[in-house]
Amino acid sequence: MENQAPPPDPKALVELFYSDKNLFGTYVEQAECDLTETSRRLLSHNHHMTVTVEEYHGSLVDVKVLETRTDDRFYSRKILLTRQSDDRVVQFGIVRLDLESIDVPVRDQILNQQTPLGRILIQNNVLRRVELSSLWKITTGEDLSTCCDVPVGHGLFGRTAWIYCNGKPAVELLEVVTDS
Repeated sequence: MENQAPPPDPKALVELFYSDKNLFGTYVEQAECDLTETSRRLLSHNHHMTVTVEEYHGSLVDVKVLETRTDDRFYSRKILLTRQSDDRVVQFGIVRLDLESIDVPVRDQILNQQTPLGRILIQNNVLRRVELSSLWKITTGEDLSTCCDVPVGHGLFGRTAWIYCNGKPAVELLEVVTDS
């Protein structure tokens, strides 16, 4: 039986890496019908974003880890996913992983920071379920704008989600797709 977790809190995820949340930007929860067609296709589902953005862009993606932190049993990272075809950023993300919920060999691959999280879980056949929590409209602040190569104040869409591994809530996600 799976433990049902409360929805990930975007404020708590943003505060992991932004003491000044304005550098990230602002966010407002959105209904699915308020997203653009492309954003809806990329965000409104219960699948790994790695697979979704690779299919949409017709290119494998690489992870670029911008910053990490470890607190007790949690490992968090601020990342970009970039297309291998042209190195364009297709996704910004903040990931918070419960290290105790992942087997050691898989955890070691994640901590190695060379492969997108979704690909690691898939390749290792980790029993998992992705659960969309909420959809968001994000107005970019200075740092998020720089990361996504858009002007400050630009509107992007994102989502919060959980990845359950082996029946336990294991990974909290804040994922923002770019216009690329």
